[in-house]
Amino acid sequence: MMHRQTGFTLIEIAIVLVIIGLLLGGVLKGQELITSARVRNLISQQDGVKAAFFGFQDRFRAYPGDYAGADQNIPNIGTACGVNGNGNGNGRIEAGDEAILSWEHLSKAGFITGTYTCSTTETNTTTPKNPYNIFLQLVYDDVYGGAVAQPRHNVKTGSQIPVELLAEMDRKIDDGLPNTGGFRFSAYAGQGTAPEAGSTTACTDATTATGVWNGTNGNTNCGAASLL
Repeated sequence: MMHRQTGFTLIEIAIVLVIIGLLLGGVLKGQELITSARVRNLISQQDGVKAAFFGFQDRFRAYPGDYAGADQNIPNIGTACGVNGNGNGNGRIEAGDEAILSWEHLSKAGFITGTYTCSTTETNTTTPKNPYNIFLQLVYDDVYGGAVAQPRHNVKTGSQIPVELLAEMDRKIDDGLPNTGGFRFSAYAGQGTAPEAGSTTACTDATTATGVWNGTNGNTNCGAASLL
């Protein structure tokens, strides 16, 4: 009497394992491609603002938001911020009106896409956002990583960005460290909760120059600044 085979042969098991391996490899590759695309998008956004900042400075010999002659030389400047839409011309994009006004100056002078009109608070019509729905900031301050940060103009990415994306950005465009170089960690909160530094569960493990991005802890509320 013949018995019917009820199990799997080694060949069948091997084929199943190969298929599972291919599927897992495809998932991992897909995640890698998504991460790379998000990093490129963030880098492109930062590069665009930096190019606009320097282009504006080259054309008007002044900083966007701080420009004291904007109402005379840029079409359709509003009057809600500064003095008739002008900055105070002191050579610094100061937090508050001037930081928000900078986006109106840049957009209406044709240096960034979209049209922004200044108001005393950030809204969707005054300020561009990062892909995680948090406002960017162009400002003169020292809210960025470093043992002794010196005030300077910088572009904030805004918060709510996963730490692994910022770590990868830093590796691609700078030195890979959050507290040195031209791309650094920033505790700027935007419209969210301020990112944290200086612990093993935060965006970085230290606030000194020896700190590193905590790129594997899964923190999703991080931010950075590109120094200008």
